Amino acid sequence: MGPRPIFLRISGQHRAFSSSIPRKFADIGDHFNPESVERESDQVDVCIVGGGPAGLSAAIRLKQLANEAGNDDFRVLLLEKAGEIGAHILSGAVIEPTAINELIPDWLAEDNEARFEHATPTTGDKMRFLTKSSSFPIPAPPQMNNHGNFIVSLNQFTKWLGERAEEIGVEVYPGFAASEVLYQSDGSVKGVATNDLGISREGEAKENFERGMEFHARTTLFAEGCHGSLTKQVIKKFDLRRESQPQTYGLGLKEVWEVQPEKFQKGQVVHSMGYPLPADTYGGGWMYHFGDNMVSIGLVVGLDYPNPWLSPYGEFQKMKHHPLYKSILEGGKCISYGARALNEGGFQSIPKVAFPGGALIGDTAGFLNVPKIKGTHTAMKSGMLAAEATWTALGNADNGTIFLYDYEESLRKSSIWKELKEVRNMRPSFHTPLKLYGGIMYSGLEAYVFKGRVPWTLKHKGTDSSATRTADQCKKIEYEKPDGQISFDILTSVSRTGTNHEEDQPVHLQVKDWEKHAEIEWPKYKGIENRFCPAGVYEYIEDETKDIGVRFQINAQNCIHCKTCDIKVPDQDINWQTPQGGEGPKYFMT
Repeated sequence: MGPRPIFLRISGQHRAFSSSIPRKFADIGDHFNPESVERESDQVDVCIVGGGPAGLSAAIRLKQLANEAGNDDFRVLLLEKAGEIGAHILSGAVIEPTAINELIPDWLAEDNEARFEHATPTTGDKMRFLTKSSSFPIPAPPQMNNHGNFIVSLNQFTKWLGERAEEIGVEVYPGFAASEVLYQSDGSVKGVATNDLGISREGEAKENFERGMEFHARTTLFAEGCHGSLTKQVIKKFDLRRESQPQTYGLGLKEVWEVQPEKFQKGQVVHSMGYPLPADTYGGGWMYHFGDNMVSIGLVVGLDYPNPWLSPYGEFQKMKHHPLYKSILEGGKCISYGARALNEGGFQSIPKVAFPGGALIGDTAGFLNVPKIKGTHTAMKSGMLAAEATWTALGNADNGTIFLYDYEESLRKSSIWKELKEVRNMRPSFHTPLKLYGGIMYSGLEAYVFKGRVPWTLKHKGTDSSATRTADQCKKIEYEKPDGQISFDILTSVSRTGTNHEEDQPVHLQVKDWEKHAEIEWPKYKGIENRFCPAGVYEYIEDETKDIGVRFQINAQNCIHCKTCDIKVPDQDINWQTPQGGEGPKYFMT
């Protein structure tokens, strides 16, 4: 192993400065293979990839156990691709406090100087079915009862968790994008490597080239969030889906508004179904009043929607003009926007979570409770269970390969397993010929009568990409021009994400052949990429020199890391990979 690097924090990011002798790289213009430079490496006990609620909960729990045992030298290192902890985090979010109560019991206590100060207790629930201009009260399933829960900005909450992790001794390194899984000679996971910096769009080393770094660990926990890029590789290598159904997804789009004080109802939780989505498309809206005159508003669209003309972003903008939402937003100010894919597969889609040398935790495994519309508490709990299993395994093992048998077992005995199994049939029930209405009726029976005790388990129809019909099979959808007051054009919204990528770097949205992609996708789907992307990354531009009359363009600098393209593109030829560390959105209050 090379000399241990020195880490310094600069402008909200951690950067590595090697303590070894500097190497002279190739001059500009010379051909230089970056892989010819040996990477620095660091050996730790546990490496956690991803600084969301699951990863931070695992890190905190591990250090709690180590500190209780008097093992101050036990190293837990957490890598986060965002420039700051929480900067890539987006959720509704109403959180159920069970996991945080267990992890940090005094998280809200008045006598705790480090308490979380931005939690708004819920005060009331509303569930509405919308038509174009009206709304009708409908009974909400018991799972959606929010008594005792809290409305938070998950972005703020995660940042706070990161501070608690550092206080307890976790080595937290934002701005480090893990881009490669490392393996031992026996095939077990050895750790991860971060990506190289200073590589041009053409793959050449620039003057500021800096080789990535390797982090070797006895156990590596992947907490990348929904559809993690390294998780995809690990699932494939170890065949972790051999006994589960494919994962299915939704896309959540969110804005944060400052509304007029007379319209603010602190702690109010509102959910809606129906308009603006068609009956063959799963999804629904939300509006949460939190903080001081702040409102979180958003729409989730199931990514198994069939019509390629549908734009989730367009549907969200349309929804805000419904009287239920417009009456609150009018006269207010939109201060933030973001979007993120989320897991909807539930119980049927949980893969094997343990493998030689590591495990999957949180949303990267898929523990979102769809009917409850909550996943933070299950993500955190899974991280804590994995931490406890890791601590036990490392304490009992020699220097051989670690396998977290206890994590698989404790997960099945946990509240996570129980609550996901109970609601397993609700989301798939929306695939019946009765569509939305059949799903609502069946879900009502499950919620109030069956309660998951039926002997059957409904299956998902397939992958979200395969659910897409061709454009000539579907009705074209035209969206009204945004008014700039309630609804906004997509580039205005993207500007509110704070997203930023250096342009002169390899495109992290990997399409092997842009021209071939266009020739395959355009005739069938007429630009679906432009419509499913909530950030204006993909475009088809008129070009008379092309046989199909258009050329395909990727505006990678707009990317907000939602992963929708990787999930929804019908021919599955877009691979989302991590860009340079510290890039992407810089979310605020999301």
